[in-house]
Amino acid sequence: MLLPAAAAAAATSAASRLLPLSPSRRISSLKVPWKRDPVLDAAISRDRRYRQASRLVREVLLSPGRRLLYRYLSKRRERVKLPVRVPTFLRRYPTLLSVSPPPSPVASPSPQLLAFLDFASRLYERHAPLLASRLAKLLMISSTRALPVTKIAAAKRDFGLPDDFLASLVPRYPELFRLVGDPGPDASGNAFLELVAWDDRLAKSVIELKADREADVVGIRPRPNFTVKMPRGFYLKKEMREWVRDWLELPYVSPYADAFNLDPASPEAEKRTIGVLHEVLSLTVERRMAVPIVGKFCEEYRLPNAFVNAFTRHPGIFYVSLKGGIKTAVLREAYDEKGELVDRDPMLELKERFVAVMEEGHKKYLEDLNRMREALQKEREVAGCEGLKVAVETEDQLEEEEEHSGASEEDDDTVHKHSRRQ
Repeated sequence: MLLPAAAAAAATSAASRLLPLSPSRRISSLKVPWKRDPVLDAAISRDRRYRQASRLVREVLLSPGRRLLYRYLSKRRERVKLPVRVPTFLRRYPTLLSVSPPPSPVASPSPQLLAFLDFASRLYERHAPLLASRLAKLLMISSTRALPVTKIAAAKRDFGLPDDFLASLVPRYPELFRLVGDPGPDASGNAFLELVAWDDRLAKSVIELKADREADVVGIRPRPNFTVKMPRGFYLKKEMREWVRDWLELPYVSPYADAFNLDPASPEAEKRTIGVLHEVLSLTVERRMAVPIVGKFCEEYRLPNAFVNAFTRHPGIFYVSLKGGIKTAVLREAYDEKGELVDRDPMLELKERFVAVMEEGHKKYLEDLNRMREALQKEREVAGCEGLKVAVETEDQLEEEEEHSGASEEDDDTVHKHSRRQ
């Protein structure tokens, strides 16, 4: 452990080693190759079916009276990015929605989904203080202590906020939040959510809180710094290794600190940028977020236009996955070697309960397929040649349906070539 004087000397030494490089050379010209991480990619791929189902269900839940004509829902396949037709998807997951009989079938929440929604309401209520503090921290990182409602709404599920957070959460904490403008019924209006009062207790990052906890244990507070967890088999060139070593020795810059006086091309500004990105990902439920969603906060969080390169410049802190046709920034230290979250966020229970509803219906669907297969097998045993031909054709159709069901569970994302090397 370094004493304060020794720590200052080490930081000065590190800064002096970084100074010989020009500003552009210090940051943007340092190249780090992108390397695929199959474990973290698999963690994202596992959620593919969940994301598709949640988007489909949301179409119904956001409709008047939570009812939507089935013919309208069936036309929204591309909108919700389903790999199969809507009727096929619902046949595989029958516990998500109920569909009334013809002539004008209507989709509405199933009894299982209604039970899930009741559970979700209780979970949001139980963790309202946590969600309020999380939302306040997002506002405190902003240089204006405010954020457009449209941007918060775009990221609300990443942070575990309820869909109606403006009505169910914000009014409960007038000492923290003030809504300015009219957000409209779908939070798409010109409105801002402002921080009413600064709270020093919330103005501590995950990294600073970790240092505080270690101080409680050993009696000496370590210097806050990033955890670097290089992926297996990853190699950095000597120049980059030395730069990262010296950069890590610089003082930690809190994402809640005033950054107006920092030179945008300085190593200290890079430290602040990484601190903001680290904190934002730490506030998400699954410690990851789609890069385009992160980019929505560039102006308020004073992130550089090329902030995406900051993720790839620090492969020991972040990982950028290309799964699902979109870049997803992952906080590497948050996952273990099996791709499981090290620390579970309380709001993760919401996703697990929804997946349980999906699996309940999919299990029933597979059982029905097996019963039909057994019935066909018996029919083949007693059928004549003509009947056998019909039975075989019918069984082939069943096998094709079952094969498509299994294949659709696998990740069929296009393999992207990462030709750009940061």
